[in-house]
Amino acid sequence: MNPFLKYFFFTLLCMALLTAMAPTTLSAQDLLEKLMRDRPDRFGEIMAHPDRYQVQVRYTRIDRNKRNEPKFTTYSYGLPTDTYFYPASTVKLAAVALALEKMNALGLDKYTALKIGTNRPSQTAVMGDSTSEDGNASIGHYAKKILLVSDNDAFNRLYEFIGQAAFNDSLHAKGYTQSRITHRLSIVLPPEENRYTNPMSFFKDGKKVYEQPEQYAAKPYWLEKPILIGTASIDEQGNKVGEPMDFSKKNYFPIDEQHRLLRALYFPESVPAKERFGLTQDDYSFIYRYMSQYPVETSYPETYTDDYYDGYAKYILFGGTKTRLPRHIRLFNKVGNAYGYLLDNAFVADFEKGVEWMVTAVIYCNANEVLNDGKYEYEEVGLPFMADLGKTLFEYEVNRKRKTRPDLDRFEVTYDK
Repeated sequence: MNPFLKYFFFTLLCMALLTAMAPTTLSAQDLLEKLMRDRPDRFGEIMAHPDRYQVQVRYTRIDRNKRNEPKFTTYSYGLPTDTYFYPASTVKLAAVALALEKMNALGLDKYTALKIGTNRPSQTAVMGDSTSEDGNASIGHYAKKILLVSDNDAFNRLYEFIGQAAFNDSLHAKGYTQSRITHRLSIVLPPEENRYTNPMSFFKDGKKVYEQPEQYAAKPYWLEKPILIGTASIDEQGNKVGEPMDFSKKNYFPIDEQHRLLRALYFPESVPAKERFGLTQDDYSFIYRYMSQYPVETSYPETYTDDYYDGYAKYILFGGTKTRLPRHIRLFNKVGNAYGYLLDNAFVADFEKGVEWMVTAVIYCNANEVLNDGKYEYEEVGLPFMADLGKTLFEYEVNRKRKTRPDLDRFEVTYDK
């Protein structure tokens, strides 16, 4: 054989062997898919019917260097990122961040006493809050109730404080451009009514220190093109409507933006300056405390120790279990469920094993495709999926090699009790 050809084929053989020996680098899509395919007992049914369950997942692996500086690698799984889902209560995390930011801009403490008035028949007033330590309503206490047990009325009050226009414009200015927050929760109002928000006043030592008049969003933030989901729905009078429900005027908080906002709160120095919130160190500690605190560890509201179990708002890893949860693993998370969609947006930390990661996930649990009938498979499908997803990622995290054990001191906060 020609010496040149011998050399050529020898080179090709060496390259092939080196390629075979090289470690496999999984793409942003492939890692989650591989982890799930390796556990058909957990995910076989879900993966076999992607259109039925409409799963979307974002998982971020965190690696620290010797200076404890984090490096982030994000992996994706599921339907295209622009696939609409109803975000339910996950929008409340954005409300907490924006409300605390606004209080700082006004130079007011988050626990400044608040009174809320009315200007329209659809609005309700607030003169105090019997569940708080001092009996006063405040932005801080509302934020606390949101982070602990996802209180709907508390979200509505933060929505009214921020204002619909400022809510959307502020998120868009920070780079969360696809999000749309257009309505209060658990209160059915015409879209136009949600453009108005209540007047309110803040008091210190009985003296008014700030007054905010009624706000009105001059432009609509919803879409004109319909977003149709399901095959039928039940209206407010209990009648069945034999056509899909239109979600074009409802809230939207896409998975990528939820995941980025979570990172902005837990690793603010790692995101562009425009994506950060104007929060103090006390605000960050407040968020870390009440996102991870169990209701039984709470002093106020006092009723939380009786009405809520540990896993009430802990879906990822724990699946909403009613058993006592471990204290060395903390989910800093915000869940949601409505119209058949079940969601969790979580930073997970195991302080004993030195493990940390972030995950945002949504699954659709509505086999009969009827909206508002209350027949959703949260218990049968959604919560088991969230628990299995969390367990699978936890197992992967515990077993993968790390060059440096993370220092998680900044996330170890003092709980009420």
